[in-house]
Amino acid sequence: MPLLNLIVVLIIVGVSLYLINRYIPMASSIKTILNIVVVVAVCVWVLQAVGLWGDVSGFRITR
Repeated sequence: MPLLNLIVVLIIVGVSLYLINRYIPMASSIKTILNIVVVVAVCVWVLQAVGLWGDVSGFRITR
């Protein structure tokens, strides 16, 4: 993935998360959970995009 596309997606996600937090009324605890979920998802996506983390579906929990 080109670096420019990565930066554009990060900017879009950041601005949309800011707008959701700013203009959609919801409880503080729900906003916190939403922010954590979005940040973790974006971190995993960025790590996969740059090749530092393999396919997440390839991990097995069972023995």
